[in-house]
Amino acid sequence: MNHTARPASPRTALFPMLEILREISITCFFTSYMVVLVLELLRLVGRIPGRGLLVIVMMVIGLFTHVCYLLLRASDTSGQQEAGLLATWFDWSLLLALGLAVSFFVLYVRRPDTIVSFFFLPAVMALIGMAIVVRDLAPFSRTEAVEVWRSVHAIAMMVGSGAVLIGFLAGVMYLVQSWRLKHKRAGSSFRLPTLESLGRLNRRCLVISTIAVAIGLLAGVVMNLNRWGQVGWTDRGVLLSLLLLIWLAGATALEFFYAPASHGRKAIYLTLASLGFLILAMIGVLTTSHGQAESTSQRSSKSLSVFVSRSFQEDRSSFVAGRFEDPGTMS
Repeated sequence: MNHTARPASPRTALFPMLEILREISITCFFTSYMVVLVLELLRLVGRIPGRGLLVIVMMVIGLFTHVCYLLLRASDTSGQQEAGLLATWFDWSLLLALGLAVSFFVLYVRRPDTIVSFFFLPAVMALIGMAIVVRDLAPFSRTEAVEVWRSVHAIAMMVGSGAVLIGFLAGVMYLVQSWRLKHKRAGSSFRLPTLESLGRLNRRCLVISTIAVAIGLLAGVVMNLNRWGQVGWTDRGVLLSLLLLIWLAGATALEFFYAPASHGRKAIYLTLASLGFLILAMIGVLTTSHGQAESTSQRSSKSLSVFVSRSFQEDRSSFVAGRFEDPGTMS
């Protein structure tokens, strides 16, 4: 009888990949960052062909393994159910190290001729070392984790919104001052900052708002995972906030990696448009349950759905563990 082999399902094929990724340890990205630092120190020896490309490759490997390690750690439900997700000093130290590593990588890609690595990479590795030292400290509970990440979410989104507003005002002043200079009226008693100062302020606000909104969205995701075990991606407030982040990230990328002749005016127009996305995001938040206190019935309904979801995940994990158990150990 001719038996045709059935192709492996995506779910079955995913297990080997997850098993490989679960082998990632702190040593992987710590070693990658150390190799980058050694490559950068070789600047003192002389010019080495291919050194810059090796730095970029090793940083990509380090960032990839760093992110995978944190994501797999956050998705690991085999530990205590009451322990919060990404709610330990160990996690926070690694997150801060990741932020510094990403910052260094962006600065290096923009200006590979600088030696910022001499300052950033030791700090990154020191934070990873501190994470190892505090690894055995008890984690915070889910309730405590929700409060921490809620505070981070609120502060970051407030800073991001404030940066967008300040950038918008700087953009308006830039256009007014440009018009005054064009019509020879800049020497009146009503003075405004120079176009160079307003342009720098506008660019800084663009960067700050992008980073703050990204941190705010990430904190909101972790907060909801700790609180409900899920994220309401279809919520209008979440979608519009994500759209705001995409726009800010795109505007920042255009500002720093593409510089046409009308560099200053281009940045102003991008910032003025950012206010429109911010208003849309605020409307989405304030007109849905995302930005309002939940009633007792809503809280009870969500708690019930979370309980059912967690019970289903535990049953599924037990089934998968039994399915992949060694047949020789089964009675």
